Amino acid sequence: MSGCFITVEGGEGAGKSSNLDFVRRYLERHGKQPVVTREPGGTSLGEAIRALLLDHRNNKITDDTELLLMFAARAQHLAEVIRPALEQGRWVLCDRFTDATYAYQGGGRGIARERIAQLEKWVQQGLEPDLTLLLDIPVQQGLQRAGQRSIPDRFEREQIAFFERVRAAYLEQARRYPERYRVIDASQPLDKVQQSLAEVLAEWLAQR
Repeated sequence: MSGCFITVEGGEGAGKSSNLDFVRRYLERHGKQPVVTREPGGTSLGEAIRALLLDHRNNKITDDTELLLMFAARAQHLAEVIRPALEQGRWVLCDRFTDATYAYQGGGRGIARERIAQLEKWVQQGLEPDLTLLLDIPVQQGLQRAGQRSIPDRFEREQIAFFERVRAAYLEQARRYPERYRVIDASQPLDKVQQSLAEVLAEWLAQR
C-alpha cells in the first residue's frame, strides 16, 4: 500500500476532536488531502454499532460482546474505507483505532492482551498505523474537561479507576511501539498542544 495511515488516540477530555482537526489542516497545508474517519464508526454499519456501544441504556453488554462489536465495526471500516484509500495512495487520518481497544477493552475491561491480539491479527492481517499521536492527559483533568460537554455516554459513566487503567494501557502501548508512537502532553493549553503536534508532524513528514 502506498498511502499513509495516521491515528489520533487519547482518553476522555484529551481534546481529540479539536486536535484531529488541527492535524487535518496541517496535512492539507503540506499537500495532503487525508480521508478523515473514526472508530468505532466510519461506515454506515460501523456508525450503527457505535450507537449501540455508546448508548448508556445498553448496560447489559458483556465485555466479550463489546470487544467483538469493536472488531466487527473495524473489519467493515477496513474493507470499506481504510484499505481502499491506502491502496489508492491516499492518506487516512483516523480518530482512534486498535490501540483504543487495547486501552479500553484491554486495560479498562481487563480482557487479556493475547485475546485482543488474536482478533487484531485476524481482522487487520498485518495492517497497522504508520504514525500514532497519543494525546496524554491526567485522568482527573481529562474527566473535568469531558464533564463540561454533553450527557455522558456508556463509557464516560465508568469510574475513575477504569480511566486510570485506560491511560496506563495507552502508555504501555507507547512503550511497546516507540517507532510509531508520539506522546503529546495534552494537559497543556490548546495552543501549546498544537505547537507540539506541529513539531512532531514536521519532523515525521521530513522523514517520509
